[in-house]
Amino acid sequence: MAVALLLAAAAGGHSAADSSPRHEGALAHAAGARAAVAVEVEITGAPRRLKAPARSGLVDRWAVPVSLVEMTYDSRRVRASARLLVLGGPDWEHAAPGQRIRTTGKLAPPGPGQPEAAVLSTSSTPLPLGEPGPWQQGPGELRNRFTAAAGRFDGDARGLLPGMVTGDTSFLDAGLDQAMKSVGMTHLTAVSGANCSLVLGAFLLAARSLRLNRMFAAALGLAGLGLFVLMVGPDASVLRAAVMGAIGLVAVAGGRPGRGLSFLCVAVIGLVLAQPTLSTSFGFLLSVLATLGIVLAGRPVMEWFPAAVPRWAAAGIAVPLAAQTFCGPVIVLLQPQFSTYALPANMAAAVLVAPVTLLGTAAVPLVPLAPALAAVPMGIAAAFAGGVGTIARFFAGLPGAVLPWPEGAFGAATMTLFSAWALAACWLAFHPARTHRLALAAHARTVALLNRAAFHAGGTRARSGSGAGSGFGSPPRPVPGLVHRPARGTLRLCKQSSGRKPQWLLPRPRVPGPPRRRPPPPAGGM
Repeated sequence: MAVALLLAAAAGGHSAADSSPRHEGALAHAAGARAAVAVEVEITGAPRRLKAPARSGLVDRWAVPVSLVEMTYDSRRVRASARLLVLGGPDWEHAAPGQRIRTTGKLAPPGPGQPEAAVLSTSSTPLPLGEPGPWQQGPGELRNRFTAAAGRFDGDARGLLPGMVTGDTSFLDAGLDQAMKSVGMTHLTAVSGANCSLVLGAFLLAARSLRLNRMFAAALGLAGLGLFVLMVGPDASVLRAAVMGAIGLVAVAGGRPGRGLSFLCVAVIGLVLAQPTLSTSFGFLLSVLATLGIVLAGRPVMEWFPAAVPRWAAAGIAVPLAAQTFCGPVIVLLQPQFSTYALPANMAAAVLVAPVTLLGTAAVPLVPLAPALAAVPMGIAAAFAGGVGTIARFFAGLPGAVLPWPEGAFGAATMTLFSAWALAACWLAFHPARTHRLALAAHARTVALLNRAAFHAGGTRARSGSGAGSGFGSPPRPVPGLVHRPARGTLRLCKQSSGRKPQWLLPRPRVPGPPRRRPPPPAGGM
């Protein structure tokens, strides 16, 4: 309890210090007044193309996360450290993380749920003040060259391949993006925990194939995962995906869910302490819930399958089922709709995700060194990426792919009940013998409950009848109840009769009784 209180106090203090620029100081005052400022910023993330055009009619717009270094406002220079979101034109497309830029524009307050302290709409071209370091410039150059090399492919692979490998979704088709949202495959359009798990698993498998011990294999896997994160870009979302993907892989492959749950708790505490704004991020919540589902339900669901089913096939079904079950209530809060084919679509695409991620990642460093050699893995990865796009479009085009769902807390509660029912139905389907025993036990409990209710009802009527003048010492009235006939597997209801005759069973409807005796006709036609 003492450690928990200490961590809560640290997180609260860091959160208060992190959110103070949003509510007080020169930056908050300038954003509230929508003032024109001149700023010096440092790029902290990769530029992202915006889908909607600006009010001024500018179509090619980019959003760039930056960190404020210095601001000139109201004829005074203010040095402050805060996160901003820059909205600019095509000149911001090639901004690299770590680069310092000076520009001008108008500040505005951030929208609800945005972690930035303000939003800057630029009014001039960016002026570079310095180049980023080699550890930042190199990965950015690799990503740009890989995206340019993927541009020679046709179809969905042109925009989907860079998104699944390096997280660059700037050339993703709008129709494909909508189709993947309809079938719950949005996490495949960018680098997620699944990609990090595949990369880490590939390095661990290679290390174990070389007969390295567990410590060297773990060090090699972590080093490979670190290089992958550095190549994609060490954004907050990528770091979160790497941590959650590593925990999910440890939980599924290690066979000890308790250890995976402990790692998950430690990772959540560390990430929230390092960046308190993650606690209000839906992306962080979905990552935690997906990892929690894999940790708690991934391996148990795999054990439900018969021994004849291969382990890879069982994992391909159990992992998306567990993640989708735990993430469903939160997804409904974001989009009040039910993706009918989310599970089969993710199961069908799961076979294609691994080749795209592994072959595409292997081709990234080969693009600037040996373009001809990189064309082979890129071509295979592009074919699989096109298959992922085809699966998304196919399931999105089926009737009833997107069904409406209630909004708010009621929608989340009903989705929670539906998810629990879905897991229970899967368990019943994989355990027919236990299901039969449970059905018989439920049948016996139902019979006992109905008999008990009938007994109490009959006893109440008997007591009321004796009080009305039935006389002292009169025999008790028979009590209606249920008679179980195991030989036929049916229940018969005992009929309420008078005190002089015993009770008998009601005849079954539409069943002929004993033949009625008829008197013989009179002789001689009398």
